[in-house]
Amino acid sequence: MRKFHWPKYSVLAIAVLATWLTTYFGYLTSFNLSIDNMIQQLILFINPLSFLLLIYGAALFIKTAKRRNLYILSVSVITSVIMFANAVFYRFFSDFITIPLLFQTSNFGDLSSSVTANIHGGDIFFFTDVVIIALAVKYLPQPAEPVRQFKMGRRLYFIATAALFMVNLGLAEAERPQLLTRSFDRELLVKNIGTYNYHIYDLIVQSKSHAQRVLADGSELSEVENYVHANRKEPSKEMFGAAEGRNVIIISLESLQSFVINEEMDGHEITPFLNSLTKDPDTYYFDNFYHQTGLGKTSDAEFIVENSIYPRNGSAVFFTHSGNTYDSMSEKFGEKGYFTNVMHANNRSFWNRDIMYKALDIDKFYDVQSYSIGEGEAVNWGMKDIPFFDQSVDMMKDMPQPFVSRLLTLTNHHPFDLDEEDMLIPPYTSNSKTLNKYFQSSRYLDESIKVLFDNLKESGLYDNSIIVMYGDHYGISENHNKAMGMYLDKELTPFDNAMLQKVPFFIHIPGEGGGKVMHELAGQMDIRPTVLNLAGIDAKDDLQFGSDLFSEEHENFVIFRDGRFVTDKYVYAHEVCYDTESGEPTELELCAPYIERASKELEYSDTIINGDLLRFKDGQQPADENQPEITGKD
Repeated sequence: MRKFHWPKYSVLAIAVLATWLTTYFGYLTSFNLSIDNMIQQLILFINPLSFLLLIYGAALFIKTAKRRNLYILSVSVITSVIMFANAVFYRFFSDFITIPLLFQTSNFGDLSSSVTANIHGGDIFFFTDVVIIALAVKYLPQPAEPVRQFKMGRRLYFIATAALFMVNLGLAEAERPQLLTRSFDRELLVKNIGTYNYHIYDLIVQSKSHAQRVLADGSELSEVENYVHANRKEPSKEMFGAAEGRNVIIISLESLQSFVINEEMDGHEITPFLNSLTKDPDTYYFDNFYHQTGLGKTSDAEFIVENSIYPRNGSAVFFTHSGNTYDSMSEKFGEKGYFTNVMHANNRSFWNRDIMYKALDIDKFYDVQSYSIGEGEAVNWGMKDIPFFDQSVDMMKDMPQPFVSRLLTLTNHHPFDLDEEDMLIPPYTSNSKTLNKYFQSSRYLDESIKVLFDNLKESGLYDNSIIVMYGDHYGISENHNKAMGMYLDKELTPFDNAMLQKVPFFIHIPGEGGGKVMHELAGQMDIRPTVLNLAGIDAKDDLQFGSDLFSEEHENFVIFRDGRFVTDKYVYAHEVCYDTESGEPTELELCAPYIERASKELEYSDTIINGDLLRFKDGQQPADENQPEITGKD
């Protein structure tokens, strides 16, 4: 038997080697992947190889050199695009692309400014292997005749490929047991099985989740309900109905994190009006409050506020499950005679809101067509916040009362650009343009909230309303740790990154007089039960993962969508257990019970969404086809 003739496959060998090394160096330069030991470094080094051997190895079945080389070049372009796209995505989201996100094409136009800001000149590096392979194809000698395929050689090649994959997976499982059950931790998957294998795994997981709805019969709901009710906390009787009958105004504070509250930047107060609210006797300010969103960002925060259910992992529920049945906060208010609406000066289809609001039983959606955007009144993603609040309050005056209005701000959005007249403080000076501009746009957002309060008072709506404000998600990702470390005067650790997920949360009840700073550990999951309890609406038996923040039974345990969590004693981040008080690593065993519970709670939440289980609750049926009313200019 003739030997396998490797020189004829030199382009294949060069392709595997070039793409392997390009991928590995891409890991090191473009992603913040925490590596704790040499085994993890070895896993990171070898994890692209099994996939590349397999995908490039398909060339062994192509007989002519011309077609074989064309195939190899095509594969190299595809893998380079995958790495490039993930790098750009990671710079903003600190996460990796998932299959459902690729189908959210209606958002791409609005996302263009953020995407452009995250493309670096050095990204051409991801196409280094394409250039090397193209040169190899051009200059290496090619066989003139079709090359005979040798079955034994091919068989040995693919046996070696499979063996390498099993070695990779075995090392990964030894480092992180039950790795493939932790689909919510995409960084962990990429570190261990590689970017390319992760995308294949993601495709399998997404296909499985779609099958769950088809196969669900309602029996799964009982187990989830038993868990939720076993962990239910009795809401506060003292605060029940404290804002009954009032209008409810809920403000989503775009990208606002708590590290700017009551702080200065180079001697400039960043959020003077919000700072004053933390001392206002009518305001409850929660200074230990966390966002719990995933890749759906603002839409995830909306989903949590309405449902007190975790958003879906790796995608936006607003896109993937807008046809589900939900037991939303808007539905509860609507049953009590409130006029429910959302006000957002952006396209109605962005994040699929026009469809999702139907499922949430929202009466009316005031989208961008409801507003008159004059010259100089738009920046970044749409209408500036100050004119947005001016016009929104004018519309509120004509609403039937009581009403529930959710208002979504826009200006403090990446890339945080402002017109010169809106720069109320100078920029920060660091190596991060993003952080430098963030302080200015946060200051503008603060000013817009002051304008909102003034307008509500002038309109006569203020005294009969409750104003709830929450930061929707982080604005500064971990990719700006160096600049953040400069501002905070410390070197940031995974513990610090977890702490930086704190966002502001305010409950302002004019005339209530009992306000104070609340130090309870809390998260966005708690907004729905808290607001409903303040409005005097009984929701204690609803299927919700949060609890009333004024309850004496409220638990100090906040789970992040990516599997991290915070308790009053421990913080779990990047597979390390930290002592909350000192911020130093401690024994992993101390976090073990919480790890198990966090995993279970996220799994139950996914089960509700993927199986559309609420359609089986109390004989409910999926929502009808009627859209929420979407208004334009009157």
